[in-house]
Amino acid sequence: MLEGRIPAPPVATLLGFEIDGVEAGRVVFGLRPEEFHNNPIGVMHGGVAAALLDTVAGCAVISMLPFGVTCATLELKVNYLRSVTAGADRLSAEGSVLHLGRRSALAEGKLWSAERKLIAHATATLMIFPPEELHSGSRRPS
Repeated sequence: MLEGRIPAPPVATLLGFEIDGVEAGRVVFGLRPEEFHNNPIGVMHGGVAAALLDTVAGCAVISMLPFGVTCATLELKVNYLRSVTAGADRLSAEGSVLHLGRRSALAEGKLWSAERKLIAHATATLMIFPPEELHSGSRRPS
């Protein structure tokens, strides 16, 4: 990802996530909180934090897989500990692999403030599948 061989997830571009570092089993993304990240009460929407944590957890797993093999989140659990407002200093999200099996993985994500205060923590269970199983639903792309 960092080298550009694997593109960043499109949702990362949409929400303003920036890749800061990638190594085997660990990734770091950043986010500058903006007004469009807010919910109606003026703090960052929990879905933005969840999307960021899901992204770093999934990318951490992908960093351990052979090229072409990918994963998808089966379950995501997020604990929200602090709120974030637009204009806050840049946040850092770290994803790491806790377990990597043949067909599933367990990963975690931690969202930190610039002051290294934990904002949210997530655990994710992911399914691993090879490229030929990527589109296994009833509709296949043409």
